Amino acid sequence: MFAFWATILIPAVAVAEPQCNDRDSVIAQLAEKYNEARVAVSVTRNGGLIEVLSAGGSQTWSINITSPMGVSGLVAVGDGMWVLAVRPKEPET
Repeated sequence: MFAFWATILIPAVAVAEPQCNDRDSVIAQLAEKYNEARVAVSVTRNGGLIEVLSAGGSQTWSINITSPMGVSGLVAVGDGMWVLAVRPKEPET
């Protein structure tokens, strides 16, 4: 039953077939082909790099993960991205 509702309620996200290469090549291809640039970056506990790229203006987006060994792969792509304002963390007292 969940699968039925998930297909109706969750917006379509294309899971990219593995597009593995060195990070610079993947980022350059996304910039050239889709005009995407990084909008968010995070480092995983094991030293991997997660990057969200977007063409802006609610156009295309991609999520790229780079392993600590330097191999990058697209894990998801889609259309329609809206960047939300990030509220600064309150300083600890």
